[in-house]
Formats: sequence, structure tokens, C-alpha cells
Amino acid sequence: MSAGFDVTGFDLLRILCGLYFIPHLVVKLRNQDFVKAFMTKVGLEPAAAWLYAAFAIEIVVTIGLVLDVLTVWAASLAAVFLLVAGWASWRHSEGKWMWNFGGAEYPVFWAICCVVVAIEA
Repeated sequence: MSAGFDVTGFDLLRILCGLYFIPHLVVKLRNQDFVKAFMTKVGLEPAAAWLYAAFAIEIVVTIGLVLDVLTVWAASLAAVFLLVAGWASWRHSEGKWMWNFGGAEYPVFWAICCVVVAIEA
């Protein structure tokens, strides 16, 4: 690698934590009615406000984590956001843990990764 660019394992984790928000943002943008119905079902009302807040949060944390801008704040916000997503998944799945059954495992895992990024930043 060149002298000015050195990617550590931590940098890779930080960047991946940011990039993993992109597919979720795209799905939310393309399926807004479905997402609003999901949010209503789990009790996140008004669903439109939660959806637009999710758009804003996902854009901000993606930029912050990928570009290493205000990383502690971006990672902390991402962790809280993902814990809310984990709670919503758990509630929707009626208490299932495993992600392949609609449970909270996936967002909780990524929330923990974001906490690590926030601590190490």
C-alpha cells in the first residue's frame, strides 16, 4: 500500500458497518409502503416519520462511518438505530432470535460491531 493509505482491521470494520446500511436504505426507498406497514405493526407511529428518520439516519451514519467523519457519533447513532431495528424485528417475529426466522440476531450483531467502532474510534 502507498505511504498515505493504510487500512487496518478496525478501518475495515468501520467501513463495512457503514456500507451495510446501503442495501437497507435502498430497500426502504423502494418499498416504502411495506416498511410503513411493518413499522405500524411493531408500534413505531407515525410510521412515515419513523421511515423518514430512518432514511436520514442511514444516510448520515453511512457517510460518517465510510468516510471516518465524526466516527464516534456516527457509530453510536448507528448502534442505537440498529438496537431499535433489533427490537422491531424481535417484536415482529414474536420473540424469535435467529435472523433467518425474522429475529433480532442480525441487527443486534451489527449494533455490537458499531459499539466496537465507537469505542475504538
